[in-house]
Amino acid sequence: METKTKAVVPAPVLTLHQKLHKAKQSIGKVAKNATNPHFKKSYSDINAITEAVEPILLENGLLLLQPIQGNSVCTQIICIDSNESIESCMELPAGLNPQQVGSAVTYYRRYTLSSILCLQSVDDDANLASVPVKAAKPAITTQRFEEALVSIENGKYTFEKLIEAFELTDLQKQAINLNKNLKK
Repeated sequence: METKTKAVVPAPVLTLHQKLHKAKQSIGKVAKNATNPHFKKSYSDINAITEAVEPILLENGLLLLQPIQGNSVCTQIICIDSNESIESCMELPAGLNPQQVGSAVTYYRRYTLSSILCLQSVDDDANLASVPVKAAKPAITTQRFEEALVSIENGKYTFEKLIEAFELTDLQKQAINLNKNLKK
C-alpha cells in the first residue's frame, strides 16, 4: 500500500494595492440614501458608504480607519498582512463651534473615503458637474434700474437685455412685468 502526500502550497500574499484592486471589483456603486434639504440634492451618507465598502475591505484583509490626526480627518486603509497603508486627509477649517466641527468631521469622513476608493454613486450627478458654471450676474442699483427702464421706454434698451445682464430682485422683476403689461 502506497501513501501519497500532497504538498500544501500557501496562497500568495497579496500587496495592499492588489487587495484594493480585488476589493474595488466587488464594491460597485453606492446608493444615494439621503437628501440635502438646502440644495435639494441626494447623496450617499457616511453610513451608506461604510456599509457598502467595509465588509468587502475586511473580506480582502483590509482594515478601514478614520481617525482625526492633529486638525485633519483622515481615512486610512491598512493591509492586515503587510501593515502597508494608504491615507487620504482633509484639514478641518478653523473657528468652528463643536456642532460645526462634528458636521465637518462627518462630511470629511465621507469625502476622504469616497476619494480614496474613487467611489461612484448609483445616480451620479457627474453630468451636472460637467456643465460649465455661468458667471454670476451683477446686481443692479435702484438708480441704474430706473435709468434702464427709461432707456427701454425710449427704445434704446430692452427688457430682455436687462434680464439677461443683471440679477434682479423680486421687486425689480415685478416692475418689469408691470411695465411690459403697460406697453401692451
